[in-house]
Amino acid sequence: MVVGDASLDIDLLVIGAGPGGYVAAIRAAQLGQKVIIADKGKFGGVCLNVGCIPSKALINSAHHYEAMQHAADYGLSADNINVDFGKVQDYKNSVVNKMTSGVEMLLKANKVQMFQGEVMFINENEARLFNDQEAPRYRFKNCIIATGSRPIELKPFPFGGRILSSTEALSLPELPKSLVVIGGGYIGIELGQMYAKFGTKVTVLEGADTILPGFDKDMSQLVVKKLKKSGVEIVNGALAKGAEQSDKDVTVTYEVGGEQKTVTADYLLVTVGRRPNTDGELGLDLIGVKVGERGLIEVDDQCRTSIPHIYAIGDIVPGAALAHKASYEAKVAAEAIAGLPSKVDYKCIPAVAFSDPECASVGYTEKEAKEKGHNAKSSKFPFGGNGRAVTLGGADGFMKLVHDADTGLVLGAQIAGVEASNMIAELGLAIEMGATIEDIALTIHAHPTLGEITMDTAELAMGHPIHTLAPKS
Repeated sequence: MVVGDASLDIDLLVIGAGPGGYVAAIRAAQLGQKVIIADKGKFGGVCLNVGCIPSKALINSAHHYEAMQHAADYGLSADNINVDFGKVQDYKNSVVNKMTSGVEMLLKANKVQMFQGEVMFINENEARLFNDQEAPRYRFKNCIIATGSRPIELKPFPFGGRILSSTEALSLPELPKSLVVIGGGYIGIELGQMYAKFGTKVTVLEGADTILPGFDKDMSQLVVKKLKKSGVEIVNGALAKGAEQSDKDVTVTYEVGGEQKTVTADYLLVTVGRRPNTDGELGLDLIGVKVGERGLIEVDDQCRTSIPHIYAIGDIVPGAALAHKASYEAKVAAEAIAGLPSKVDYKCIPAVAFSDPECASVGYTEKEAKEKGHNAKSSKFPFGGNGRAVTLGGADGFMKLVHDADTGLVLGAQIAGVEASNMIAELGLAIEMGATIEDIALTIHAHPTLGEITMDTAELAMGHPIHTLAPKS
C-alpha cells in the first residue's frame, strides 16, 4: 500500500462494472459528472461474462440442435447431426467478447475513466483503487456501489472439481453425458434444459413441489412437460444431503419422502441462489454503510444508503436479482446525484425465465391484484389460437392478462410460450402508461405475429374474442 500519497479528485466513483455499474457511469457522465469506474473482473460483470449472455448463447445453440433433430416435422431431412461442443463454446465466447468490448467502447466514448482492480474505502469520502501495478487514492463527491452477487456455496457441496457453480457450468470443455442439478429455479432450469437438449442425461433435485417457483404453476407445468420430453428427471420435495466425487464422476445423496437415495453423474451443478458481494475488503463496515442481515444494503427510493452521498444498486439491495433492475436503479441513482427527481418504481419490472417454453411476467397476478384491493379478473388466451405461434411449433403456450373489472386498467400479465421474453414488454408499457384492455384491443397488431396474442387476450377480457370461444357465464 502506498503511504502519504495525495488523493485525486473525482465527482463520482462507481464500484462494479456490471449492468448496474456501467449504466450508472454512462448516465452520470451524460449528466456532466467526472466519473471513474472500477471492477476487479472483466467489464460487463457477471451478466455479460458468466451469466445472462453466455447462457443465452448456449441456449440458442441447443435450440438449433433440437430443431435440426426434428427437421422431419417441417418436411426437411438432415443426416449426421452432431455436436462439436468446443465450437459451441467458441461461438459463446465470440458473443461475450463482442458485447464486453462494446461496453468498454461506450464507457470510453462517454469519457468515463476505467480502472481494472479492487476498491477499498478509506473513509466515507475516499477510496483506494489497487491492482498489481498501481494503487491510486481517490476523493469522491458521490459513490455508487454496484458490486453484484456470487453463487451461494453450500457446505456439503463445495465448488471445485466436479461440483460446479453456474460459472463453471457455462465453460465445460466437453459435453457431459450426465448432470445433476440442485435447485429448480431460473438458472438451474435454463442450464439443465440446455444440456438436456444437447443429449445430456439431466436430473433436477428441487426441494419445493414445483420448479420455477416465481411463476404460476400452470406456467411451470408447461416447462415440466417439455423437460420430461427431453428425458429430464425432476425430483420434487428432494433434500440434497451431500456429495462424493472421484476423478470420473460425482455421487449425490438426497432424501425424498423420508427415503434416502443416490444419483451419480459426470457433474453436479448447484444453483440455490446468489449472495450479495457486500463482504470482503471493500470496507462497508469501516465507513458505516448500513447492511441488513442477509448482506443487502438498505436504500431509499433514490438508491441512497445510510450515508447520503453513497448509493447502492443491483443485487446488493433488496428485490429480485435481475440485470434490468440493476440498470434501472443505475439510471435513478445517477439522476438523483445530478439533482433530478428520479425515484424507483418497481411495479413494471418484468421477470423472464429462458426455459422452453419461455416464461415471463410483469405487474400483478390475479391473486396479488385482489390482495391490493382491485376487482381483478384474468383472461387466458391459448397460443394455439395464433397462426404465427402454430407455425413456430409453439401451440402449447398461453397468455394471461389481469385487469381491473371496474376501470379496465391493465394490472399484470403472465406469458408461457415461444418468445414470451419479447412479448412481455408491451404489457409492461401498458401498465406504465395506465392503459386499459380496450386500449390494447383497439391497437392494430400486424398479422401474422405473436403480438396478436396480446390483442386477442384483451378482446377475450372484454368478452368478445374472435380467435377463441368466450367462457360460459
